[in-house]
This record gives sequence, structure tokens and C-alpha cells, in this order.
Amino acid sequence: MARTLEQALTGISGILVTPYDDAGNVAPDRLTPILDRALDAGLHMPVVNGNTGEFYALTTEEASIMVREVVRLVDGRAPVLAGIGRGIRDAMALAKVSAQAGATALMVHQPPDPFVSPRGLVDYLKAIADASDGLPMMLYLRNDAIGTKAIADLCALPQVKGIKWATPNPLKLAEAKAACDPSLVWIGGLAEIWAPAFYAVGARGFTSGLINVWPERSMAIHAALAADDYARANALIAGMKTFEDIRAEEMNGTNVTAIKAALLALGRSCGPTRPPSAWPLTTAQRARLDAFIATNKLT
Repeated sequence: MARTLEQALTGISGILVTPYDDAGNVAPDRLTPILDRALDAGLHMPVVNGNTGEFYALTTEEASIMVREVVRLVDGRAPVLAGIGRGIRDAMALAKVSAQAGATALMVHQPPDPFVSPRGLVDYLKAIADASDGLPMMLYLRNDAIGTKAIADLCALPQVKGIKWATPNPLKLAEAKAACDPSLVWIGGLAEIWAPAFYAVGARGFTSGLINVWPERSMAIHAALAADDYARANALIAGMKTFEDIRAEEMNGTNVTAIKAALLALGRSCGPTRPPSAWPLTTAQRARLDAFIATNKLT
């Protein structure tokens, strides 16, 4: 039985890659074995059109195809979180498509516009809420410089049910959490490595790109944190350090590259990444990835 949105938010939000075919077009059916394995492992909520899905390299039409097809592939086995963002009209259009496709909630990317105002963000979210007929939202905060009051204003909107905190600042997370409705779910948005630090100040659940390759490890880390077993969680995280180190190289430009390279090595090709992401891995990076796969007996 599929989990409720609140239950899913406290679990793992698994950010799916966007597969491409040999002509470079989106090929969502290539996600089938990846999704099936992750859901069989217990993944709480698949996320389409996130950053691991190369959201900013996709057209709005491609993102629309992806959300429709991922909802179809999941087929009610879990709630589906749909990423939206960019310019307001693109965000509204994708929000409407996501709602019509049957997405459970929206993950609203923080706009990368150089002229973002806190009150403008409130208007941005209100317009998205109207376009989606009030679909629940998870805010994706990559920049906490807007300040605690502005974050509290955003979180006061009734459609906001969760906040994906993606800045390496647990103390500001704790401050923002204290300023907002206690019913909101705060999610660690910097994947497994930062999850223990965020859990320590009250976040629950975390995002993961690793679920595309090794969902069992992600689930084991989640289980350890849910049991307050920080020692085990940290040991499990240490065991995936090589992979995460590769992803963080070249100004994080190999973040998705490492995942797609691992999928290719495991026989589940999803195509290359699109520029400006790096592709392929360097010879040295690939050697380290191959050693990581062999050491951990990934299949």
C-alpha cells in the first residue's frame, strides 16, 4: 500500500535520472528496472525532474513527458514528487501538467534568477499553487541567504508541506524550523552524507541520487537514522565515500555523470549527461568508479 505524502517526506526522496536514447531524446521507459529495484528495496518517494534528473538541461516539454511517464511507471506504488521551476510561466505550465498526470506533490526549485526577492518568491509560489489547483508543495531551498523571516513567510503558505534543505548549514536549518509551523516536514536535501547532521537538528528523511544505483544502501542508512543509530549510519556513509567524492569533483559537474556512468557499467544505460554537465568520466575517475563497484559487489 502506497504511503501518505507525510510518511514519504520523512523517508527517502529518490531523485531519478533522466534517461536518453541514442538520438539524445528523453527515454523514460529506460527507468523501468531502476524504479522497480528502488521501489522493491523500499524507496519511499520517487522524484522526477530533480537536479539528478538534469532538470535545467530539459525543455519544459521534455519535463512534461518525464512526469507523465514516471507517474505511469510507478503505477500507484508510491507517491510521486514532481520537480518544477524556472520562469514563472514555465513553472505554472509544468505544475499544471504534473497535477493532471497524477503527481502527489510538487518540488519547487528555488529560482536561479539573479533578481529574486523574498516577497517575489511568495508570489511565485502562489501562482504555482493556483496553476496546480492547490497541489501540496515541497520547497527546495539551495540558498538560505534569504533569511529566516523570508523562509517562514514561504512556509506559511497552506500548500507548503515540506522543505528540502540543501545548504550545508544545520544551525540555520534549526533556526528556520523553530520559526515555522511544527507540522512541516524538514528534509535533508544534500543526500546521505549530510543526513546525520540534519537529523541531529530535527530534519527527517533525505534526498538521494544513490537510489538509482544502490538503493539498498540508501535504505540501510535511512533505517539507521530512524533508529538513532548514528554510528551505523556514519559507517554506511563512509562505505560510499569514493562514489560521493567522484560526484563532487569538477565543481559538482560530475554529480550526475558518476550515476549515469555507474548505471552504464551495471548494464542499465540511461545515456550520457547533457552539457554543461561533464561527460564522460575521466580515465582516473572511471578507474575509481570501477573499483568501487567491484569492492561493493554492485549488480
